[in-house]
Amino acid sequence: MPLYALEDLDDAWDATRSFLWPVDRSRWLRLALVVLFIGGPGANLNLFQWNVPSEGTMPVGQLPTVGPRFWAIIAVLVAVILLFGLVFLLVGSVMNFVLVESLRHETVAVREYWGRRWGQGLRLFGFRIVIGLLVFGSAAVFAALFFIPIAVERGTGAVAAPGAISAAALVLLVPVIIALAILVGLVNGFTTVFVVPIMVLEDCGVLAGWRRLWPTITAHPWQYLTYAIAGFLLSILAGIFVAIVIAISAIILLIPFGILGVVGFVLLVTVPPLGVGVLALVGLLFVLSIIVVAAVIQVPVMAYLRYYALLVLGDVDAELDLIPDRRAAIRTESEAGDGGAAS
Repeated sequence: MPLYALEDLDDAWDATRSFLWPVDRSRWLRLALVVLFIGGPGANLNLFQWNVPSEGTMPVGQLPTVGPRFWAIIAVLVAVILLFGLVFLLVGSVMNFVLVESLRHETVAVREYWGRRWGQGLRLFGFRIVIGLLVFGSAAVFAALFFIPIAVERGTGAVAAPGAISAAALVLLVPVIIALAILVGLVNGFTTVFVVPIMVLEDCGVLAGWRRLWPTITAHPWQYLTYAIAGFLLSILAGIFVAIVIAISAIILLIPFGILGVVGFVLLVTVPPLGVGVLALVGLLFVLSIIVVAAVIQVPVMAYLRYYALLVLGDVDAELDLIPDRRAAIRTESEAGDGGAAS
């Protein structure tokens, strides 16, 4: 049996090219808005990390004292950042459905797809929150297993070298941490690229989508394993490509914004309030420009990665094919090209 994850690499490129070329500025900008909330292709799994205080840490008496007002400000800042992150995650969850619908119909209608799929996006948001809480809880348990031996060592005056028990516990926990990171990455990734299309196709929830996907995974494990490896490598390569292009774009943008910055600096010396305002505006516009450039650059990358997943899903199970017409057109053109080359 062929490995679809390898065979569909070229087909995904053909599908992306047909969808995005010739360039339609309106389509690209709307897709850039969608991609902005979904996130880039190079997101990596973060393993849990802990920093253990050394024996030479500063005594508590030397730590600066802070009052309740300071902690209140910190709490407000944390709450604002958390709220912003939740809103961003919610919008991104709905935008995943908007992207799939756009690729499915080859038409980008953000408001229409949002109105049609916001309920499923809310379910995806809830699923991600639950996964995040499970990860947070697991991290807390691992941290406790790591720090409790330290407290026991210091409380009992153990003869063992300082941190020896905790170090041994960490060594034993490393395989568990790695396995958890891989599992969470697979669940999140498969939910995004496979379950979301199933939810669109069958108009169901996240768990129902997983119940529909799971039999295909157990029936074709090598297909999905190959996709997981290939998709991971593609994401890394895409992330590197996007980072390089963004860096080059940032350098180019530094030329006009640098000139404006010099003007702002001159004003800062002569008219300080005006100079501060100009420098703040220039910095804000520069950051916004980088964000826009990054979103636009990621449009073809995200389209390719999602088309790739849709093609693999449809090849593994024809009943889950969201893009049968595009698939047929691509392969007809490919067969025609091969026939022409052979003749």
